[in-house]
Amino acid sequence: MALNYDLTEDQRILRDSVRKFAESEIKPVARELDEKEEFSLSTMSHMAEMGLFGVFVDPAYQGQGMDYISYIIATEEIARIDGSHAATVAAGNSLGIGPLYYFGSEEQKKKFLPKLCQGKGLWGFGLTEPNAGSDAGGSKTTAVLDGNEWVINGSKIFITNAAADISMGVTVQAITGKRPDGRPEYSCILVEHGTPGFEAKEMHGKLMWRSSNTAELYFEDCRVPRENILGKQGDGFHQMLATLDGGRLSIGAMGLGCAQGAYELALAYAQEREQFGQPICKFQAVAFKLADMAMEIEAARNMLYKACWLKDEKRPFGKVAAMGKLYCSELASRTANQAVQIHGGYGLMKEYDVERFFRDAKLLEIGEGTSEVQRIVISRQIGC
Repeated sequence: MALNYDLTEDQRILRDSVRKFAESEIKPVARELDEKEEFSLSTMSHMAEMGLFGVFVDPAYQGQGMDYISYIIATEEIARIDGSHAATVAAGNSLGIGPLYYFGSEEQKKKFLPKLCQGKGLWGFGLTEPNAGSDAGGSKTTAVLDGNEWVINGSKIFITNAAADISMGVTVQAITGKRPDGRPEYSCILVEHGTPGFEAKEMHGKLMWRSSNTAELYFEDCRVPRENILGKQGDGFHQMLATLDGGRLSIGAMGLGCAQGAYELALAYAQEREQFGQPICKFQAVAFKLADMAMEIEAARNMLYKACWLKDEKRPFGKVAAMGKLYCSELASRTANQAVQIHGGYGLMKEYDVERFFRDAKLLEIGEGTSEVQRIVISRQIGC
């Protein structure tokens, strides 16, 4: 079969509609929401109406039944305008809906997925802990079976889409025993908001994604039914790794969108800003920066879309996903940095959107596995 780089008609329609929505409804409010650190239920609702939650989920559960490339295109287009809204979509799908869809029982899917796909609430993925970030195996949260209930104790931090006022609940990775080799056994357990012993506190004072919801989670003798386990007991670590593989694609899309948006802002500014009697884009020092941005964005998009294609084709995609996440996230930082440089002093002012892109880009090198962890993943895949 010959290579084909064309988007399908459905993918083109999706890209154009999401781009129009992002420019008309998100862009006018993004700066104010960022300044106030305010999550927008209104734009979340509109994104849900567009079908941006559950993009890859079977219509039987109220999803859109589209491929993963379509989901990544949508995330990229939102990130081209605002990282916070893109984070809501990316985490809502990859970390919230994804584990339930891929590993949940039929009963769990029917209970949660329709509401999540319709945007009636979000769902968090509780992995990171105060002392367990890159070393996810260092988690301390425990879940002990007491009769027909799991009793959960511990805490999580930096969890997106997890505050009670917007979220239906969270998937919590916890230690549920010991494996035969003596290492901890991890399982994932579903915990709904309103469950006694479960508390979520919003986090503020963030450098980036200031209008995305981030929370700390606390579990104190939190009891949930035995059937709330996701998949089989002991499958939690595998589920986490699989979730992160897919999540890296969405973070890659956020990096790609961030780079695209910063580049477009820099190009427009360079075409309008005059110094020494001509637009600054006519100066080679500026023109070459813009040329490098355009080249790297094209390379990043090809790598990321290939990883998504591999996933859609049900082929191994972990290595290319890590490469795509690493390249796109670091590209976002490089591009945003150069975009601020092109703006000069104006790029340091909040009234210019490039300032927000500069801040938002940094998280992409940390979330869903730091750049250092991505290099570990890649090096192991190539036999080092």
